[in-house]
Amino acid sequence: MAESGKKSYMLMHKNIPVAEVELDEATASISAIGQIFSKQHIPIGIPVKRGKIDRAALNEWWRGRAIPASRDGIQEALLELNLSATQQLLDKSYGLSLSDHYWISPEASHLEWTTINFFHNSFSEDVGNVLLGKGASDAISLLSPDNTSDGWLKKKWTIIDGKRCLVKGGSGSTQQEPYNEVIASKIMERLGIPHVPYMLIEQEDYPFSVCENFITPQTELITAWYVMHTQQKLNHISVYQHYVNCCEALGIRGIVEALDRMIVVDYLIANEDRHQNNFGVIRNAETLEWIGPAPIYDSGSSLWFSKPIGLIHADSKLICKPFKIDHKEQLKLVTSFDWLDLTRLDGIEDQVRELFDDSLFVDEARSYAICQSLRGRIEQLKQFIQTREPRIRIDDHSTDVKKNIAYGGIPDEEDKSGR
Repeated sequence: MAESGKKSYMLMHKNIPVAEVELDEATASISAIGQIFSKQHIPIGIPVKRGKIDRAALNEWWRGRAIPASRDGIQEALLELNLSATQQLLDKSYGLSLSDHYWISPEASHLEWTTINFFHNSFSEDVGNVLLGKGASDAISLLSPDNTSDGWLKKKWTIIDGKRCLVKGGSGSTQQEPYNEVIASKIMERLGIPHVPYMLIEQEDYPFSVCENFITPQTELITAWYVMHTQQKLNHISVYQHYVNCCEALGIRGIVEALDRMIVVDYLIANEDRHQNNFGVIRNAETLEWIGPAPIYDSGSSLWFSKPIGLIHADSKLICKPFKIDHKEQLKLVTSFDWLDLTRLDGIEDQVRELFDDSLFVDEARSYAICQSLRGRIEQLKQFIQTREPRIRIDDHSTDVKKNIAYGGIPDEEDKSGR
């Protein structure tokens, strides 16, 4: 039996018991870990030392499932939900997510994955509506995948034509992120890069991006942050090479080619927030076989989204992630450009301009500046490829990122949550 103020659960991976855990009701943290039932199903990147799960690491993983405290409008949402912290939402929906298949089963509850998971079963949109600032009914249901949604932008899960879809808003006076998701999709579609397609919708005059969940009832996303915790990083190894080494040790194929494409796209769209939890790999949740790199997703914090018009130009000083602190330095990591045909982006400015035409937030001057700067990035990439000299591969880590910086490009905020 758990102590007063604590509850006992079984950490589950679909139908497989993984380990006994105890949650502190006051802090919503894991206060104790009991017997391990399936070592191979312990979440990726969580160490097991002398037959025991590292409680600090599992707690970080657990807290990382919660909505980040940096989420736009989260304090108002918590007030409406009568909660003091986002972690308190986790056990209200058994820690269930639409990104993986881990959950917690209360002691002696006899719950089954098939009857409670959000992939097959309907869920309340109350929490999602509150998170979007729309309010909810008097009797709010907290059984929602929104309890485990990451990122700093307002968002909610919904079911459209039987498909689980993520609706995500914008920020600031330009509300630009939803438009950027669609623009990034169009660029990757032209270049033949595997990606998650986004579409644009409007609700109450505000723009939102919508994408279908690319994780299925059989698969799950493992972010690069946790892949990189499967091995200890040596000081003389770069962040990029460490990630590649970890993937290769796990037997994940195609990682270098996928990173080549991601780095190129992030350069073109001036992405400022490709942190180490914004890309990753996919595995089969049942067989634990690795399927390969995840398609590129979550590219909204790009295209000078937070910059005033005067600072929108191809050579703007920008935050860079996930490997280097400078986009041009990160381009040097690309092993081959043979796959890339930049002529496929001819006329992309017309599509961008057309997308912004109906916006109440992005005016003509801003749209023009973005189009001109995007064309400038394309031309700069052409020049980089043409003047690039054959090189001996050097694993240089002098310009590496020092922290997994997330959520809006705040350089002095280390992401402790694993999100």
